[in-house]
Amino acid sequence: MLCPKHPQESLLASQLVDGLKTHSCPSCSGDWVRAEAYQAWQSDRLDPKLQIDSLIVPINQQIDYQPSRYDNRAGLCPDCGFYLVRGRINLHQLSFFIERCPTCKGMWLDDGEWEVLTELGLSVYIPVLFTDEWQNYVRMAEAEFRERTATAEKLGLEIAEKVFELAKLLEEHPNGDFGVAYLMRRFEK
Repeated sequence: MLCPKHPQESLLASQLVDGLKTHSCPSCSGDWVRAEAYQAWQSDRLDPKLQIDSLIVPINQQIDYQPSRYDNRAGLCPDCGFYLVRGRINLHQLSFFIERCPTCKGMWLDDGEWEVLTELGLSVYIPVLFTDEWQNYVRMAEAEFRERTATAEKLGLEIAEKVFELAKLLEEHPNGDFGVAYLMRRFEK
């Protein structure tokens, strides 16, 4: 079994965390996690009532992490040879990719990625990160984050907070659209 990022290196039997058997690359310290090993580890940690929107969207998280210099390299599955599919994780100041085989569902984690996913509370839900539902949820949350950030930069934090508070009040009020129309008319002058 060869490393997806260093095809000349054989992966060595290892353990990422207690109870999770992996195969590690001695050159880049990345880990290959077979689907069966992950599912066995995950089974007693998984919340069966999980709602996607209860997971942390990483975009607003400040985490001290430097992605592996091999993160942008495409790789082949060590088990079945298919190209690994990449899932992008966007943090506040940077992003990195986790990879997964579309056939056998094994996962490649570059050095340090497991620790970041654990800190975010996502290490138990890695397969979810590759779903359309998660990707759509993240896109919407990231757009909202960027919009709120831009609003705060343009108006200043104090006024922006008042705008956000007013928006929430109007959203929850049965006649909130009347309030929005009033504000729109004020700016047409």
